[in-house]
Amino acid sequence: MVLITVALAVLVFVLFCVDITTGDSHIPLGRVLDVLSGGGTRSQRFIILESRMPRAMTAVVVGAALGLAGAITQSILHNPLASPDMLGITSGASLGAVAIIGTGGVSGFAASVGVSLAALLGGLLTALAIYVLAWGRSASGESGATGLRLVLIGIGVNALLVAGINWVITRASLTDASRAQMWLNGSLNSADRDGLLPAAIALAVVLTVATMSARTLAALRLGPETTRVLGVRIQSQQALLLGGSVVAASMATAAAGPIVFVALAAPQIARRVLRTPGEPMIGSALFGALLVVGSDIASRTVFPADVPVGIVTAAVGGPFLLYLLVRMNRKATLS
Repeated sequence: MVLITVALAVLVFVLFCVDITTGDSHIPLGRVLDVLSGGGTRSQRFIILESRMPRAMTAVVVGAALGLAGAITQSILHNPLASPDMLGITSGASLGAVAIIGTGGVSGFAASVGVSLAALLGGLLTALAIYVLAWGRSASGESGATGLRLVLIGIGVNALLVAGINWVITRASLTDASRAQMWLNGSLNSADRDGLLPAAIALAVVLTVATMSARTLAALRLGPETTRVLGVRIQSQQALLLGGSVVAASMATAAAGPIVFVALAAPQIARRVLRTPGEPMIGSALFGALLVVGSDIASRTVFPADVPVGIVTAAVGGPFLLYLLVRMNRKATLS
């Protein structure tokens, strides 16, 4: 498993470099590697490091954050459909961000901070609302929010949030509405270092917390009775880890817009490739990065025109969602 993880990290770096070569004019891969190692002319360094590298780095960070967020929620809720975009967390973050984008806001670093804070607030409030609405007693008489209840309520809340997003866009000016609509497609065209920084910090913090909580996550997969015997405080640990998932997904959404299905698919692909009993944290982050960077390359090479990366991930993720639903239905039928 370690060798596969290292190979995935190397593949992410290779695709990262290939993503930098892609653009209005092709840059040879050797020249990109030369500049990244400290060489190249001043003009080459400007084009690669200042113009193209922020977009490629944003793709890696956003994909990794979404993959990690999906792995945490799916692992805790024991449901492969329990990803931030399915639960409505991404829509909550999007509503907060669109409220800033749709009103024009400000420019530069202040705009990036405002969008990031609004997205974080929207994601956290949505998660809190879903958790409160899902709270109840299970068939065994235990209090809490079960995975299935969270998913079902999340789907309903997601529909309400989408309506709220559409309402904000209809109230915005034509220019702001166009910017918001492009952002809602999950676009990396406006990626810059200012928007990348909050997402990178969130990814580093949440990945550290998830890695340190690996034993807790493993215990939570064993069921409530076994988890209590092992001395794990279920509700507090769930709240901590799910909060980290919300932060990672919200910051990723603020950086590039709602890029759908990555948080859903990456943990499931990582689990099958790495053959782990649960959703691997680092493996899911790497596969999330692979999906977004690969989709960004495809969006500028496969299609005749540059399309938002979110459209590509939706085209790939839709069939994968159908595959998961069919697989879950077959398991339920056999059981």
